[in-house]
Amino acid sequence: MTFREIYELEEEKKLSPRAVLSRKTKGRRRPEPPCPLRTDFQRDRDRIIHSKAFRRLMHKTQVFLAPELDHYRTRLTHTIEVAQISRTIARALRLNEDLTEAIALGHDLGHTPFGHIGEEALTECLRETRDKMPHRFPNLPREFRHNYQSLRVVEFIEWDGKGLNLTHEVKEGILKHTGKEEPSTLEGQIVRIADRVAYVNHDIDDAIRAKVIRFEELPEEAIEIVGRSHGQRIDKMVNDLIENSKDLKSIKMSEQVGRALDILRNFLFQTVYIGSEAKKEDVKAKLVIKELYFYYLNHFEEMPSEYQPKSDEELPIRVCDYVAGMTDRFALKKFEDLFLPKPWLI
Repeated sequence: MTFREIYELEEEKKLSPRAVLSRKTKGRRRPEPPCPLRTDFQRDRDRIIHSKAFRRLMHKTQVFLAPELDHYRTRLTHTIEVAQISRTIARALRLNEDLTEAIALGHDLGHTPFGHIGEEALTECLRETRDKMPHRFPNLPREFRHNYQSLRVVEFIEWDGKGLNLTHEVKEGILKHTGKEEPSTLEGQIVRIADRVAYVNHDIDDAIRAKVIRFEELPEEAIEIVGRSHGQRIDKMVNDLIENSKDLKSIKMSEQVGRALDILRNFLFQTVYIGSEAKKEDVKAKLVIKELYFYYLNHFEEMPSEYQPKSDEELPIRVCDYVAGMTDRFALKKFEDLFLPKPWLI
């Protein structure tokens, strides 16, 4: 009996009947021989961690663009926090921790440079392209969404265009971590809520550190429910999630704590995410993304070979793939190289 088979037997003994067992995965797009050491979900987790897209998260914006201080969150630290919260919830509910972790680690692989402003910029680029050239690109989507791009990264972009060949359950959890559709697995539902718990709490932390808001400005009606410190709020929300999901029909918070989370999230939109001092550079960041997109749309031969389109119709999507995959600093360097004049050296 292999180590993997031993672990799969342990899963059957200790996990809830509602958990997704590794040996009952719906499988991969390309069948592969099983690993003697790791279950399929453990294998997916490792593939995500070793991917180029995962490493690039270290230099992608969460909320604050290219922060100079060390303690602000990046897209990578956000991902790690989501994974930690998700694992805690999955373990308490006896759900599949490995599946949950793989989804959490992969959920933001498709995020653009400069955070959500990059996502908005690429959406505008796609719409402008379609509106100006409807006959050339009739099937072009009118919206760039990072969850669809995260799926595209693991399905088509990584491994030189072959994709990571992840299991169905991990890919579905990545795709549905945001948007209108709920994941079909409880493990995917955990990540969906843990993502919001993580970013609301750490964005409050970072915004206070950056002096964009003061603690005294936080909505008192929410703070009274979930706690005054970062740790208290996370602990309250996680415990509430676990307590209210014990029946394993769905992953949910109590009405009271869920409302407190919504109040804090709305507060961040009003004071931090839109129009704050920290977001004044967003106009410039959007300009960088749009200029890069339209440059490569007209000079696609300058993109790396793995991003070259196989047909003219595919061109805008491949340009999005390239630009979305850039880190903040790489995008800024490319913009500088392409559009800023260089001094004449004698």
